[in-house]
Amino acid sequence: MDTVIALLKNEMDAVEEQIKLNLCSDVQLVSQVGEYILSSGGKRIRPMLLLLSARLCNYRGDKHVELASVVEFIHTATLLHDDVVDSADLRRGNRSANSVWGNQASVLVGDFLFAKSFSVMVGSGSLKILKILSDTTTQLAEGEILQLINTCDLEVNEQRYLQVVRDKTAILIAAACQVGGVLAGTDEQRELALREFGLEIGIAFQLMDDALDYVADEADFGKERGHDLYEGKMTLPLICAFSKASPAEKAEIARIVDAKELSDDDLEYACALIDRHGGIAYTRQRATERIELAKRRLDLFPDCEARRALFDLADYVVSRNK
Repeated sequence: MDTVIALLKNEMDAVEEQIKLNLCSDVQLVSQVGEYILSSGGKRIRPMLLLLSARLCNYRGDKHVELASVVEFIHTATLLHDDVVDSADLRRGNRSANSVWGNQASVLVGDFLFAKSFSVMVGSGSLKILKILSDTTTQLAEGEILQLINTCDLEVNEQRYLQVVRDKTAILIAAACQVGGVLAGTDEQRELALREFGLEIGIAFQLMDDALDYVADEADFGKERGHDLYEGKMTLPLICAFSKASPAEKAEIARIVDAKELSDDDLEYACALIDRHGGIAYTRQRATERIELAKRRLDLFPDCEARRALFDLADYVVSRNK
């Protein structure tokens, strides 16, 4: 990851400047909330993937910086809305924006970020990129709604879970990679290969996120341990464990998922059950498989610095602890 950061330093510095420029508003609260969440420790993986994809396809223009800021704005808008929906108190180790300014401000600033994203997209001059990112934004909203429908539903299986992951998380990462190829005018086969690479990376990223929710320290991970369980979300570690659980264990998990409050004892019970039935190991295994598949998607491209950097980013996804 350090080599990727070093490789992209100048371009990422330009992206940060573009982000600050895009946040300018006569309404002070927009800048306050936007700067708070955008400067709270995000790794900027989506912008980096767009920049590297454009570099892999030998892009020579400057629109990649603006569009890298767009995908980060879209991502940040979803975080603001997610934290309201999930009643989250922490985001990346800091107080969530909604816990500082309230739900109304968080939703409205999220709306501003979405609107600003579309304004910058139009400036790219590419209807194809506008369609890719607008369709992606629609699918992100559908993913959030699907996740809401699945809340507290013990019948959610791996297939239904992965549909939410694709729509809620992976689709924006896929779009970031695809846009890099479209900017460079690469052929359709390579463009779709980049999209598939991003889709697999995005799925693996969310799989690891869902595993870390049960095992990572709050100080490292930046949110409360077991928050998904508290929200009644059936993520893969619990889905795996529940499928192998005894009738008595299933009854206890059903009680915990339906409970209005998650006690420390209930969380420890769920974590022990997940550990006993290999839920974390299975989730990490599935994430690793996705990363290997992602790398194979780039067989169309010659070995070069940009492709190696994309592989490094892919490896980071499954090695991270926060």
